Amino acid sequence: MSRFEIREQFYLDGAPFKIISGAIHYFRVHPAYWRDRLEKLRAMGCNCVETYVPWNLHEPAPGQFRFEGGLDLAAFLRTAQAVGLYAIVRPSPYICAEWEFGGLPAWLLSGEDMPLRSSEGPFLSHVARYYRRLFQELAPMQIDRGGPVLLMQVENEFGVWGREDPAYLEGLAGLMRENGATVPFITADNLDEHALDRGGMVGALSTVNFGSGAAEKLEVLRPHAKGGPLMVTEFWVGWFDAWGDVHHTAGAKENAADLDEILRRGSVNFYMFHGGTNPGLYNGSNYFDHLTPDVTSYDYGSPLTEDGRETEKYRAFQRVIGKYAPIPRVELTTEIVRRGYGALEASGRVGLFDALDSLGQPVALDTPRSMERLGQSCGYILYRTTLPAGTRAKCLELTNAADRALIFLDGVPALTLMDRALEGPHSVDWALERDTRLDILVENLGRVNYGPRMARQRKGIDGPVLLDGVPVTDWQAWPLSMEGLKGLKFGGRAAGPAFYRFTFRPEERGDTFLDTTGWGKGCALLNGVNIGRFWDIGPQRRLYIPGPMLREGENELILFESEGRAPGTVTLAAEPDLG
Repeated sequence: MSRFEIREQFYLDGAPFKIISGAIHYFRVHPAYWRDRLEKLRAMGCNCVETYVPWNLHEPAPGQFRFEGGLDLAAFLRTAQAVGLYAIVRPSPYICAEWEFGGLPAWLLSGEDMPLRSSEGPFLSHVARYYRRLFQELAPMQIDRGGPVLLMQVENEFGVWGREDPAYLEGLAGLMRENGATVPFITADNLDEHALDRGGMVGALSTVNFGSGAAEKLEVLRPHAKGGPLMVTEFWVGWFDAWGDVHHTAGAKENAADLDEILRRGSVNFYMFHGGTNPGLYNGSNYFDHLTPDVTSYDYGSPLTEDGRETEKYRAFQRVIGKYAPIPRVELTTEIVRRGYGALEASGRVGLFDALDSLGQPVALDTPRSMERLGQSCGYILYRTTLPAGTRAKCLELTNAADRALIFLDGVPALTLMDRALEGPHSVDWALERDTRLDILVENLGRVNYGPRMARQRKGIDGPVLLDGVPVTDWQAWPLSMEGLKGLKFGGRAAGPAFYRFTFRPEERGDTFLDTTGWGKGCALLNGVNIGRFWDIGPQRRLYIPGPMLREGENELILFESEGRAPGTVTLAAEPDLG
C-alpha cells in the first residue's frame, strides 16, 4: 500500500510529489462519459482529479441513500485510478459549487430553524448519519488502502461563512476520522479578509482559492500554510453563467501565465477542468443585490467544453504543464459524435391545470406551507383556493414567498412576481362576481449556494396569503418536482402553463442540443429524466443531451412551459449555443 504525507511539501511513498489536478464533478457528467473526461484530464498532463460530493443527491430524504448509477462515487474513483490518476475528494457537507443549496439537503429546512454549518443544534448529528454511509464508499478508496484518494477536505470556504466555530471544524474532522478517513486533510478558502484564519484548523493544511494574481496571492497564503506546501485548491479558470447575464469566459493566455506561477511555487487544482451540466433543477443561485439563478450549463469556460471538447485553453495548459511534468500518451477509448436530428413538432399537449389529476394528490392546507415542509426539494408548487363571489380586493400579499410566482384567476394570468417583488404588497383591482379559482404557481429557481442568505431558503409560500390584510384559507397544494411525468394525458390544445410532448427515432445516437428558441420559460425531460431549465432571457439557448441518454427506437421529449409562449416546435441541433 502507498502512503501520502504533508511535510514541507507533498510526499508520495517518500518521494516529493507535485499535485497537478483538475476538477470533474461526477454528478455533472453522464457516467458513460466519466472515462473519456478522465482520460482527457490525464492527457493534458494532470496526475490527479478532484471532486466535490453533493449531500443533497446522496441523501435525498433523511436516512435514504443513493450511491448507484451516476452517483456511484466509488466507481468514478476506480475509473480515475484505472486511467492513471490520483484523487482529491471534498466530502464536506457544504460544497458551494453553484449547486442547489450548496449541496445541503432541502429537508434541513423542513422543521424548526437550525443553525447551518454549526456546532450548535442538530446539524452535526445529521452529518454524522450521512458520513456513516458515505465513508462506506469512500474509505476503501484511500491511497493507504489501495485506492487513488490522496487528500480530503474538511470544510469548504468556511472562512467566508462569517463566523468562527472551531468546534464545528473539529467535529467534522472527528466524524471523518471515526468513519475511516486516514489520508491527510486540507481546508480551502478565498482570500477575503481573515477568511484563511477563520477557515483553518489544526491538523489540516490551509489552501487557497482564486482566479488571477497568483504570485501575490500565494504569498498571502504562505504564512497560513505554516511551513507546508502551497496549494491552490480552486484555480478558477473561468466563471459560471446566470440567467439574464452573459456567457462568461476567461482568456487562455492569462490563465496559462497564472498557472505557470502556481506550478513554479506549488500545486494546483483547476476549477473546473470540465464543468459539465447542472442536471435537472439542481442549479444554484447567488444573491448579492438581487437573485441570480444559474443556467443549466456548467461549461465554466473550462479546458473541456460542457460536452467534452478540447479548447484552446486545454492546449495552453498542456504546454505549461509540460514544463513541470511529462505529458503522457493517452489513447482515448470513447467514441463521441455530435448529431443534429432536426425540427420536431409537438404530437400532444395538455395544460397544467387540466393535468393535475395525473400529477399526484393535492395536500389540504389551511395556510400555504413551503416546499420543504411538504417534503419537496426542487421544482414548482401549485397552491389553489376558491375566492367566493362578491370578493373585492385592492391589495395582495404573499408571506415568506420565493422565488417566482405566477398568479391566475380562473386560469387567466393576473400577476407575475419574482424575487423582491414577491415581498409586496401588490395592488390589484379584483371585484369578483362569481366564485373564482385562485392559482399561484411558484418556482424554486435554485436555492442560494453562497453567503448569509443560505439561512433563508424555503421555497414556495410559507405563510398566509392576504387579501386586503385578511388571510385566505382552505388551500390545496400540488408539489410538482418535474421528475418522471408518467401518466400525463396529452390532447391537442393547451393554453398558459402546459406540457408538450415530442417523439423522435434517431438512426444513430450521438450528443445533441435541444434548441428552445421561441419558447418562454420552463424545463425539459428526455425519457423521463429532467435535463434542465430553459428561459428566453438567455444566455443559454440550447440544452446539452449526451448521446447515451438516447434510446434505440422511440424517444420521448416533454417540455413544461410556464409563460404561455410555446411555438410547438423544437430543434435538436449538432452544436451548442451558450449566448
